[in-house]
Amino acid sequence: MRIHSMISRKASRGSVAGAVLLTVLLGLAMSANTQAVVPSAFSPGPQFAEKSGEELFTMVCQSCHMPDGKGAAGAGAYPPLADNKNLVTSGYPIATVLNGQRAMPPFGAMMSDEQVAAVVNYVRTHFGNHYDDAVTAEDVRPIRR
Repeated sequence: MRIHSMISRKASRGSVAGAVLLTVLLGLAMSANTQAVVPSAFSPGPQFAEKSGEELFTMVCQSCHMPDGKGAAGAGAYPPLADNKNLVTSGYPIATVLNGQRAMPPFGAMMSDEQVAAVVNYVRTHFGNHYDDAVTAEDVRPIRR
C-alpha cells in the first residue's frame, strides 16, 4: 500500500507539472498567435492572392490533383486533369471551380472571375491538354451562381 501511495504522489506531481507546462506553452502560443504574421506562402484573407493560372494551380489545386495533374487515389479519389476530355468544353471546368463537385469544394467565393479564368486556362493548356480557346472573365460571370 505504501508503494502505491508513493507512486500516486509522484504521478500527481508529474501531472501537475505537466498541466502547468501545458498551460504556459498554450499561453505563449496564444500570445504569439495574436502577433503572428501570415506567411507569404498563403493568401491573406478569404480570397486567393495568386493571379496567374500556374500560381493558383500550385497553391490551390495540386495538393489534390498532384503536380503532374494525374490525380490521386487513397483516402479520397481525386480525378486526373491530365488528358481530361471533360475539359474540352470550357463551361465544365468553370462550373466545377466555381461550385465544386463531389468532394471538391467550391472556390467561387475565394476567386475572382479573372482568377477562375486563369486557372481554367492553365489546366486546359497543360498536362497533355491542348484546348486553346481561352476563357475570359466574361465567360465566368454568367456561370457564377
